[in-house]
Amino acid sequence: MTSQATASRRGGPGKGTLIASAAAVVLVVAMALDTTVVEIGSEQASQDQGFNAESFGEERFPEIQAGIRDRAVPAEQLAAAIAEDKAAAGEEYGTPGGIGPIMPVTFTGTAQDAKSGVYTFDVPNVPEELTIRVQTGPAINGTDLRDAPGDIEFGQFRNQIEYQNAGAALNTEMKEQVLADIDTANLSGKSVTVTGVFKLINPNNWLITPVEMSVQ
Repeated sequence: MTSQATASRRGGPGKGTLIASAAAVVLVVAMALDTTVVEIGSEQASQDQGFNAESFGEERFPEIQAGIRDRAVPAEQLAAAIAEDKAAAGEEYGTPGGIGPIMPVTFTGTAQDAKSGVYTFDVPNVPEELTIRVQTGPAINGTDLRDAPGDIEFGQFRNQIEYQNAGAALNTEMKEQVLADIDTANLSGKSVTVTGVFKLINPNNWLITPVEMSVQ
């Protein structure tokens, strides 16, 4: 009987056991070397947690607001262009959208009655058949702010939920930066200057999401 066999019978470690133990040690060392320590609250930790809608809204809204302000077309000019050729006006002034271009506009008008936070405005020098409405909350609906710049696309997000949350976050940020200091419950009869965007579907009915508002 060999000494190795004797050692095995006496309960000593055999060759197979030693090899398995060595492999386990190598595996543990490899796992340790491949492990990255992420500090709670760090930038990497935020990335690992996925899309942060609030941060997205805070970061992107000022840029979107400035872009809309720079491209905004006076309502009377835009209305005339749309009346003449809706498609051409959309191409010249708007950002392509799924069911209609997103149009930037600015005007000063008198707020009329409100329904669920949406005011109708009397705006001079626009056709009588044109209804101009502005949503002032508390609910701000739609994704016009998200779609206005043209560079925020579904493929940049992991799923449809994140894509929708991006639009909602911009609406929320707009409310905080634009509407929070305005008495939106009492605008009727007041002269208001509005800059914002709307989706061009019905040329005679604009529902505007504002990015700037001032009450005279």
